[in-house]
Amino acid sequence: MTTPQQLKDLFTYGLGLLSEGRIEEWIDGFTEDGVLEFPYPAWGLPARMQGREALLTQMTVFRDQLKVDFSEPEFYTATEDGLVVAAFTGTCTLIATGGRYHQTYLSVVRYEQGRIALFRDFWDPWAVMEAAGGEFAWKQLLPTMARSRLTAPAATTATTATDPAVTG
Repeated sequence: MTTPQQLKDLFTYGLGLLSEGRIEEWIDGFTEDGVLEFPYPAWGLPARMQGREALLTQMTVFRDQLKVDFSEPEFYTATEDGLVVAAFTGTCTLIATGGRYHQTYLSVVRYEQGRIALFRDFWDPWAVMEAAGGEFAWKQLLPTMARSRLTAPAATTATTATDPAVTG
């Protein structure tokens, strides 16, 4: 069993890996069918990714397009049964535009045997879109940032945030 302190250490270590762009190592911390969810994704980005391939597809774009520096997390809970709830801030630069933003994140993470089974990340998608130059600029920039990387196989990506006025 993983203790609450060990879970806090794992979470903090994971933020460091993300800040350093060590995406593959961060994904190695997930269970085989681990899930990354963004309940409020930016337009055009997946809301849910499951499994290593889907996580690599999305998070490689994250590494390639964002420079992030996360703060030390503030833990609201870490339980014996593997639940961690933590808040932290991020200072981020969108590489494509040089636009910067700062925001607070809230993550709800479920660990199983010391590995992430579910990482649910609450963030403000408007912040990254503003760093791109606004919503219209974001929608124009997204295809050039991602190319084909954001389109994970349908079996591993459940939903993608889109604007009905634009798509249809």
